[in-house]
Amino acid sequence: MKTITTIQAVDLIKETAGKVFTVIFTKKDGTSRKMNCRLGVSKYVTGKGMAYTPADYDLMTVFDMQKAEYRTLNLKTLTALQVSKEFYVVVEAA
Repeated sequence: MKTITTIQAVDLIKETAGKVFTVIFTKKDGTSRKMNCRLGVSKYVTGKGMAYTPADYDLMTVFDMQKAEYRTLNLKTLTALQVSKEFYVVVEAA
C-alpha cells in the first residue's frame, strides 16, 4: 500500500486509458463509498455536453460500472484508489 497525493491520484486515473479502477471517497452526506469506474465511456453520451466544467470544481466525471451511469467524483474527498491491483491511500499535499 502506497501513499500518494490527490494530484498523483488524478494522474494515475488519467493513465488508466479506459481500464477499470476503484475509488473510495466520501459522499456529500458524509458516508464512504467504493466505486468501480472507468474513463472514456461514450455509450450514453447525448451530445448536449455539460452545463459546467467539472475540473473548475475539483470534480471528475467517471462511468460507474455497477450502475451503468455517469457519476461525478469529488477529488477533494478521494481517500483511496486501486489501479491495476495496486492500492494507494490518498492524502492531501503538505
